[in-house]
Amino acid sequence: MNNNAPNGPPPVNKWLITIAVMAGTFMEIIDTTVVNVALPQMAGSLSAGVDEATWVLTSYLVSNAIVLPITGWLSAWFGRKRFLMICLALFTFASMLCGSAPSLGSLIFFRIFQGIGGGALQPISQAILLETFPVRERGMAMAIWGLGVVIAPIIGPMLGGWITDNLSWRWAFYINLPIGLISLAMTALFIFDPEYIKKQKAGSIDYWGLGLLIVGLGALQIVLDKGEREDWFSSAFIVRLAVISAAALILLIWRELKTEHPVVDLRLFKERNYTAGVTIMFFFGFVLYGSIMLLPLFLQTLMGYDATLAGTSLAWGGVGSLLIMPIVGRLTMVVDSRWLVGLGLVINAVAVYLMSLFNTQVDFYTATWPRFIQGFGLGTTFVSLTTLTMSRVSQEKMGNATGIFNLMRNLGGSFGIAAATTLLARRSQFHQSRLVERLNPLNLPFNEWMERTGNLLGLGPDWNLWDSPLPLAGLYREVQRQAQMLAFCDDYWFFTVVFIVLLPLVFLMRRLPRHGEVKGAAALH
Repeated sequence: MNNNAPNGPPPVNKWLITIAVMAGTFMEIIDTTVVNVALPQMAGSLSAGVDEATWVLTSYLVSNAIVLPITGWLSAWFGRKRFLMICLALFTFASMLCGSAPSLGSLIFFRIFQGIGGGALQPISQAILLETFPVRERGMAMAIWGLGVVIAPIIGPMLGGWITDNLSWRWAFYINLPIGLISLAMTALFIFDPEYIKKQKAGSIDYWGLGLLIVGLGALQIVLDKGEREDWFSSAFIVRLAVISAAALILLIWRELKTEHPVVDLRLFKERNYTAGVTIMFFFGFVLYGSIMLLPLFLQTLMGYDATLAGTSLAWGGVGSLLIMPIVGRLTMVVDSRWLVGLGLVINAVAVYLMSLFNTQVDFYTATWPRFIQGFGLGTTFVSLTTLTMSRVSQEKMGNATGIFNLMRNLGGSFGIAAATTLLARRSQFHQSRLVERLNPLNLPFNEWMERTGNLLGLGPDWNLWDSPLPLAGLYREVQRQAQMLAFCDDYWFFTVVFIVLLPLVFLMRRLPRHGEVKGAAALH
């Protein structure tokens, strides 16, 4: 954002702009994770089953996913500052309505509007920061923005647990009121539209494209959210939604490439850096959200940790990101960002590989240390990748570019969680069947266990396992526990492979443009 341009916006300190846009982004991301933790309490309070209550999450994700890719078009239609304030006001007001919802149906209805308001907050704040800082300082801008994106999902579960234990699930929504009002006030005072935004016209709305987008992404999000519960394609409901989603998204791509004024500008993918960067970000979100879901599940179900201790272990990843992001922001000015992205992917691969070595005897330090290392990898990758991806996108296309970029990260997260839960369930069944095969008199460890158990319970040397329900139940629980442990290791090994496979994509990207090349790069668009 050129604050010195004639007739341009008044000069504002770039750090005030940063705080103004980051407040809303942080509020939106942390609210999503807080609500996840409070879901069981919501279900009980509103006399609903947990499966029914998951629509509280699904309705938000669907509306959020629909708004993300059309953020650029909506910003041009309303004006970016005005649209940002509308989103903040809608999100805050809808949060109040959610907190006071008398029934599950009304809560789901209000969550749709909250998702519409929250969907645009991330891409707009990212676009404003990318314009506020010069190209060579964008790494620092993305380091600051990334702190909110990476740390908020870590703080959210801990805050959500405390709120639901000490207050009420309704405060998961009410806490947005002061943050939302502060964000609105700072946006009104410190954010101004540059000249090109004021002159920009949204063009006639592509109703066909908008309709296909809503149907395609809405159906896809429901498939990903409900797939594991419905046993995927053995469910006619999931099959129908998958076909509808695929058909709508294919038609959307064809439509948006043909129309003069697309709702989603897919021509951005002509730029090599953008295409490679968005692809890496999709799989980055895939592993980030998948691993964030797996670690507390492992610690609570297999290791017996309570929610607070599991959240503390998870939070160490945020500490790692907090330490490394400012450093990486500085390094992007002097080091080729492609090497930083590659380094970040390698660190991530090492971290999840260490998690694949977990067993049922790991202590708190052993479980937490890889997560701390992963925080370094996440911070290193996120900052440098965002800087590289957006480096050759013109200002006029920045809103659309950040919208698609954030959508792909969120979709990657949905795919990652779906893949992780499915793989966990299937591999648990596989390992259980293999372990049961070893429970026979020809297996030495099994015979040693039989002897120890007989001596411990005073059953004598000739006791029969099948006539002893208590030892049999204990053995079955242990087989299930070990099978699930092996399945967790398989998930983390899979994530390790994903990071390694991404490495060649990094070097398909071009380096950051030099000072003299910035205008030339922008002119290409």
